[in-house]
Amino acid sequence: MKITQCKTFVVGNPPPGFGGRYFIFVKLKTACGIEGIGEVYGATFGPHVFAAMIEDTFARHVEGMDPFHIEAMWRRVYGSGYTLRPDLSLGSVLSGIECACWDIVGKAVGKPVYELLGGKVHERLRSYTYLYPKPDEAAADFYNDADASAQRAAEMVEEGFSAVKFDPAGAYTVYDGRQPDLEALERSEDFCRKIREAVGTRADLLFGTHGQFTASGAIRLARRLEKYDPLWFEEPCPPDAPEEMAKVAAATTIPVATGERLTTKYEFARVLETGAASILQFALGRVGGILEAKKIAGMAETKYATIAPHLYCGPIEGAANVQLAACTPNFLILESIGKWEGFHADLLKKPMQWEDGYVVPPTEPGLGVELDEAVALAHPYEGDQLHLEMGAEPFDAKTARKFGGG
Repeated sequence: MKITQCKTFVVGNPPPGFGGRYFIFVKLKTACGIEGIGEVYGATFGPHVFAAMIEDTFARHVEGMDPFHIEAMWRRVYGSGYTLRPDLSLGSVLSGIECACWDIVGKAVGKPVYELLGGKVHERLRSYTYLYPKPDEAAADFYNDADASAQRAAEMVEEGFSAVKFDPAGAYTVYDGRQPDLEALERSEDFCRKIREAVGTRADLLFGTHGQFTASGAIRLARRLEKYDPLWFEEPCPPDAPEEMAKVAAATTIPVATGERLTTKYEFARVLETGAASILQFALGRVGGILEAKKIAGMAETKYATIAPHLYCGPIEGAANVQLAACTPNFLILESIGKWEGFHADLLKKPMQWEDGYVVPPTEPGLGVELDEAVALAHPYEGDQLHLEMGAEPFDAKTARKFGGG
């Protein structure tokens, strides 16, 4: 069996845009006609640049290869251009291609990917969602309104979720980490208090940040939040110095979670070795692929750490997350974007199965989902913004506008 074709899709995510401004999909096809789909979580360059990166990587290292030889392909791409070190952009490209290979392999043998990586150990996967505004709510108002978030949290719990995530700590910039201002401290505590009052013990609180704070600033914030017993404190410091994040983990009773901006086992090894986090949130479209994530999960298991696959992307990365979670003993919880409805469902020929707060792993071979190419092609991304944008100027609490959620 040989891989002979590669096609990319750069898809614009229509309003409300939950999951990012665009999705990048890659389809591989073998000479015998088996197709596999993957997703690239590319945010460091424009998506069409990533499409060119995918095509270049395919031509150099993937075309003509046996899709079963994933380990060999991984090493060739990882060492491309005399690198052999974690590279976020290359890791993203590699991830999408690797997932597409697994999709082909599963289809070739008639098995879901999870059955090829040790077998299913979880019949269903607990999931959580961000607290998103409703269509008639202004995002900038909603994300800064503790009462609105508390009401939304209660609604999500009634729909079946047993955990909700929110990030009221304010804007994030390329100049972070910083000390939190007093207003952000008060607002963050207010959100936790009101959401906890709204959901009681029916749901866990997942407190998100985007690496805004120094270790000392994050510790100040954590001490205000501990009384509300969040399940985690997400990425309290920037991702480049896990030894600093480890200071936060050592100083709070709240478990620290991190990983959406990290790639490969080498970066996650530093997180585990320093004790920076006990919950690992790799993104399957960025970390280096499914097999790489399985290796990281095994490393985490030796440290009694758990995994909570991250999803701020499209449904193909989400489907890969499900495959990995289903066969991983130390799985904790899975990120969903709502209940896998809306455009995320439209992009799939058969939507993911979500029931009463849980995702049910599909039994179809490969990733268990099929991209609806007609829908993907009907929604090309024509903007010039990146998947996520950080503030370009230092944060000023007196002049900062309301955080708009993206």
